[in-house]
Amino acid sequence: MKFSVIFEAQLANPDPESEHQVIRDCVEQAVLAEEMGFDRVWAVEHHALKWYAHMSAPEIFLTWVAARTSRIRVGHGVVCMPFRFNHPVRVAERAAMLDLLSGGRLDLGAGRGGTRQETSLCGVDPERTQAEVEEALRIIGRTWQQDELEWHGELLDIDPHPVLPRPVQRPHPPLFLACSKQQTLARAAELGVGALVMGFAGPDEVASMKRFYDSCVAGRDGTHLVSTEVNDHFSALCPTIVLDDRERARAVGIRGQRFFAQAIAHWYGGGGVPDDAVADETDSETEVKRMRSAAEQVVAHLNEARIPVRPTTTAVYNPEHAYGNAADAIAYVERLRAAGVDEVMCLVQMGTVPQEVCMETIRQWGRHVIPHFSKDGTEHVAAASQGAAR
Repeated sequence: MKFSVIFEAQLANPDPESEHQVIRDCVEQAVLAEEMGFDRVWAVEHHALKWYAHMSAPEIFLTWVAARTSRIRVGHGVVCMPFRFNHPVRVAERAAMLDLLSGGRLDLGAGRGGTRQETSLCGVDPERTQAEVEEALRIIGRTWQQDELEWHGELLDIDPHPVLPRPVQRPHPPLFLACSKQQTLARAAELGVGALVMGFAGPDEVASMKRFYDSCVAGRDGTHLVSTEVNDHFSALCPTIVLDDRERARAVGIRGQRFFAQAIAHWYGGGGVPDDAVADETDSETEVKRMRSAAEQVVAHLNEARIPVRPTTTAVYNPEHAYGNAADAIAYVERLRAAGVDEVMCLVQMGTVPQEVCMETIRQWGRHVIPHFSKDGTEHVAAASQGAAR
């Protein structure tokens, strides 16, 4: 399995000073992730989603991280691909430039950026997002297959042009798609791109999604592939806080996840703003009760507004993840391994989690969790030891 860290740049206190600090904190965490033996960092792209994600220019963030590191892969998880967010040729140009400067370390995911808050900011037609994401992937998949790109599709016409520079990874960096339901999993398999799944419902749901994805991969006929380069990589999110103090790790992690859930619910139509920013030091049982109460409030709000309540709506309120000590995290990842995931994407940076806790969690994973799952733990142990000495 591969191990990565994903960054939303969540912010409980969205004043400019705190915002500047959280971006710098994310860079510091990413640099430490390389030292501790992680394989990849991912950065989301969202726009105008105060609290939930202040990562509006991941291409800049990932370039900065690439310049500060030498080995770890840098991934767009994901680029908002509807054309008014990002023209597909501009995505290709930026991706190739970063792939070049990083020495061939880029991974490129696609997503819709489908909240009304985001689409209204950039004039994106919500009804076209799915079609535009797929056409963008097809354009990127073809861009460097010949000396010049020529494209005449259903949505865009591009006369022959060279697209420069060319990436180090040929024909292009690996492609992924954000997948939150079976429909998008099936489409990712048909398109021949990797799946990035949320996984908040837990390992059993992840296992079900992996089985479905694999069945779609096995059943595809190849007519819908976006590129000659097929990527069947399956990555699943793993919310985690790991400390020697097991009880504190669970309390801080569940509080952070509650902030995450409330922030995303706010922008997806689920109610008010997140709770007060201060992460009060309370016990995990109290945090679980608060999590359940928040979920009930969201469901009540959606029912009142006559918005359908889907399983994914409340999955983010499941508190049973890799929160605790290293042994707890190992046990949770064992379940993900049994589910068949290719990559565990650690969600550490949640809006109320202090920086020192994020950093210690990354160290704990590097020292204890990752070596447990490596075929030859010496590389990760050496990296962890080097990082601890710096």
